[in-house]
Amino acid sequence: MGGHDMKDCIGGSQAEYDKPPDQLLGSETDYIFVRLNVLREYLEKELQMPNLPFKYDFDRVLDDWVFMCFFVGNDFLPHLPSLEIREGAIDRLVTLYKDCVYKTGGFLTDSGDVNLERVQLIMLQLGKAEDEIFKTRQQKELQFKAREKAKKRRSDGYNEYRPNWKLVKDTQFAPQAVGQQKAIVNARQEAYNIRRAGMQEEAQVQVTNKTVLQSMFRPAGSTDVTDSAPRGQKRKLEEVVDENSDDDQAHDEVRLWEEGFKDRYYESKFDVGPDELEFRYSVALHYVRGLCWVLRYYYQGCASWKWYFPYHYAPFASDFCNIAGLSTEFETDTKPFQPLEQLMGVFPAASSKHVPEPWGELMSSPDSPIIDFYPEDFKIDLNGKKFAWQGVALLPFVEEQRLFKALEPYYKKLTPAEMKRNMRGDDRLYVSHKNKGYDMLKNLYIQKIDCDAESAISIDGMRGTVLISETCVSVGGSLDSPVRDLERVSNNIVCSVRFRDPKYTKGYIFPARRLKGAKEPLKVLKPEDLTPQQNRNWRAQTGMAPATQRAYLDVAGHRMVNHHANIPRDYGNVPPPGNLDRRNNYQNRSER
Repeated sequence: MGGHDMKDCIGGSQAEYDKPPDQLLGSETDYIFVRLNVLREYLEKELQMPNLPFKYDFDRVLDDWVFMCFFVGNDFLPHLPSLEIREGAIDRLVTLYKDCVYKTGGFLTDSGDVNLERVQLIMLQLGKAEDEIFKTRQQKELQFKAREKAKKRRSDGYNEYRPNWKLVKDTQFAPQAVGQQKAIVNARQEAYNIRRAGMQEEAQVQVTNKTVLQSMFRPAGSTDVTDSAPRGQKRKLEEVVDENSDDDQAHDEVRLWEEGFKDRYYESKFDVGPDELEFRYSVALHYVRGLCWVLRYYYQGCASWKWYFPYHYAPFASDFCNIAGLSTEFETDTKPFQPLEQLMGVFPAASSKHVPEPWGELMSSPDSPIIDFYPEDFKIDLNGKKFAWQGVALLPFVEEQRLFKALEPYYKKLTPAEMKRNMRGDDRLYVSHKNKGYDMLKNLYIQKIDCDAESAISIDGMRGTVLISETCVSVGGSLDSPVRDLERVSNNIVCSVRFRDPKYTKGYIFPARRLKGAKEPLKVLKPEDLTPQQNRNWRAQTGMAPATQRAYLDVAGHRMVNHHANIPRDYGNVPPPGNLDRRNNYQNRSER
């Protein structure tokens, strides 16, 4: 934004601030909006299941759909190897769910709790299809590479016969604008010069290639000054390009599309032998507990601040054996890290300036007892992906007790400001003067109540307790802008208080049910919007960029359009082809 006032909040990046205001106001930005009520209508149509052996409840089905989406990956767990979003993994899970729900006897989830016996039925069906999924994925990958290679061959074949315009750039044969062509003088000599220049360029390329080839066969210990890359140093990639090295699967040691992929997967990713089946089941049980933790996190709050998935990779769906009896209870009465401790657990050593200076030394000092938490170099496993940002960063897991023990001697070195920064505080609630709860919150400051006194509020359906804040800007007061070059905020009309959520008894379960009196928005989809016949030409965008296919006309089409459109044509004084000149001269001699 460009200022504090509403008229100045015009958006834009930092680079756009230097543009004139008229250009800023006229710029357009593309956004993607998702209307949740419309998405709900589509899901309601997609998840219809007639003749269920139990009562159908779309809200419960929607909770199950959310749970199944966790299998394709989330912020806390890696995705299963057989499930890729770009391969239609969510659609596959929905199909499995709709087929298996008739056998489960009920829904998978209930207010954040998971019925693992019913989940195992779906995982069993997915496990049976894993082998086919991997083989189909490999087949599509090979087809894609074959198309790319064919496209490259066509492109290379075209480029091979393209004119070398560099040779005619400064000659009489250089391309000229229509209407500005000049007659060519001494064409034979000009063509001779161009051909000679081309032969010299080709000879120079051959000499260069010979030099590179000789450098490859130079005896060990040679110190030829003509060598562009000294011995012991890597040559540049473009110097040793191998046309057949584009097959990145040649180094894939797992090969999911071949028999025995599970043994190779666990040996490569977890460093365990093919006989350690108990380890595979242990990884699957950790993953299942993670699924239960994630669902409860979203529906009931954090189940435990100490839980984490202790592996970089996920198990196979076929490894989800005997999960029905797994306990889904987590350690209670846990507390999250303090703010600065959290930064020490997630920041690399390069970001040490954002933590207290004494703590930052623990990230870089060779004598630090936790120096292994902050490696300067680490491996990124592409794990079958094409781009580095899709890979798995093999960073070490931060051990909580070791971190606290290493920080303990340094707490006394924190400044008062850093100590205050390292404390968890209340949420802040900002209320405009147009809100109906504004006067009530403003009176809390007028009455000068105690800072620790809680006051219950209910504003627009939001309940909780509030406390006055000693650091807030008073109504009508001013605030110096923390951003350089921005004007001072004056005549404040917003009231700020500390906010605390309502308190509930220990073990309280928030029911994931529709509230009484809730009104659904009006339906916006028409019947034809929900039929496959009307939408058979629609294709979802599954890649990083939209399709670039466009309609076009070939030469015959352009000729027909030009003929019927009566488009005026501008002809230049381009000389006719040589064969036409010879035919005209022969005709003239015959007439004589």
